[in-house]
Amino acid sequence: MTRPLSVGVAGLGTVGGGVLKLLRDNAEIVAARAGRPIAVVAVSARDRSKDRGVPVGGLRWYDDPVALAGDAGVDVVVELIGGADGPARALVEAAIAAGKPVVTANKAMLAVHGAALAAAAEAGGVSLAFEAAVAGGIPVIKALREGLAGNRISRIAGILNGTCNYILTQMRERGREFADVLADTQKLGYAEADPSFDIDGIDAAHKLAILAALAFGRPVAFDAVHVEGIRGISALDIGFARELGYRIKLLGLARQTEAGIEARVHPCMVPETAPIARVDGVFNAVVMEGDFVGRVMLEGRGAGAGPTASAVVADLIDLARGRSAPVWGGALSDAPSVPMSAHVGPYYLRLMVVDRPGVIAEVTAALRDLGVSLESMLQRGRAPGEAVPVVLVTHETRESAMRAALDRIGALDAVLEPPTLIRIEAG
Repeated sequence: MTRPLSVGVAGLGTVGGGVLKLLRDNAEIVAARAGRPIAVVAVSARDRSKDRGVPVGGLRWYDDPVALAGDAGVDVVVELIGGADGPARALVEAAIAAGKPVVTANKAMLAVHGAALAAAAEAGGVSLAFEAAVAGGIPVIKALREGLAGNRISRIAGILNGTCNYILTQMRERGREFADVLADTQKLGYAEADPSFDIDGIDAAHKLAILAALAFGRPVAFDAVHVEGIRGISALDIGFARELGYRIKLLGLARQTEAGIEARVHPCMVPETAPIARVDGVFNAVVMEGDFVGRVMLEGRGAGAGPTASAVVADLIDLARGRSAPVWGGALSDAPSVPMSAHVGPYYLRLMVVDRPGVIAEVTAALRDLGVSLESMLQRGRAPGEAVPVVLVTHETRESAMRAALDRIGALDAVLEPPTLIRIEAG
């Protein structure tokens, strides 16, 4: 029988344990598809005594993950530690320097240091594989690198964070406010004690930076991604979205334009009829548009032990088969990043205003002066002298004009709280 592919796994948390379990439970299937067995021979983790639900006896153990890279019996290093820097980055750099392929699920590290790591891997002639870094078990990296390799990709849109999607789904289905749903989400284990990485859009932005690099053949540019989270979304906005025929989703969006590449993460209103609008709960989805294939959508679980382990093992099977590809798909373009201020699209604007004569005229005058054209307006009920919500939907407008109009509207005496702005997308 062909010699097994010997693997060293650093990080035995949820995903690391899942990888060990998958390779054990599906050993025959994996060996048949890889052309040879894949065996974990060494591991690294902080706590040797912890019960991880899978046996680790007989495996070589390293307290220092960097030492794992120097193990002569390890063919491939799997990095599942996490974090943009620290031990994870040091391990990957050491493995590349030792001439060993790396499989990682670390989107933060790739988003921040992907260009440098890719250059080192290509200079050393080793593979850097990261299917598990974006959208868990959804094979979106393979789709871009392989299935859609003959296409010029023009746009990517994705639900890239299951925690945010779950929160927004619960808010819509149960009519509850963001803070209440977040607290329940934390109790269920879908959100961390400090959820800012998820709910402020950073996790989704890391993933979008990776997807944009693959789709458009450019270096990873995390700093160029415009990022907004979902803290400002209220049950009131969810209700108005339904009335207007939309659902609110946190989307990562990247687009190739004549001016360059636009990359942004923020809440969006998408038509209820759009396929991505119906992706609920902890599920992720990615829509890709190619010049020959048209629109393709992949949907599935974006996190968790099983889905992420599935993606890690898919990369290991490729390596066992001797299949590899340039990290970012070959020669890189120097297309500039397009600033958010240049974005053009329709907008949803909600105001809380004092119900008195002349208020709407003041608001519409501010929009008119900045060249913002209105498509529709909603106002429900009357409460003279009290606060009432007013919703405005604009025609396509430049972001810079919309922001200037918001500053002017927010300064009006009759506007009682900062306006809520949500961009409208086709899905």
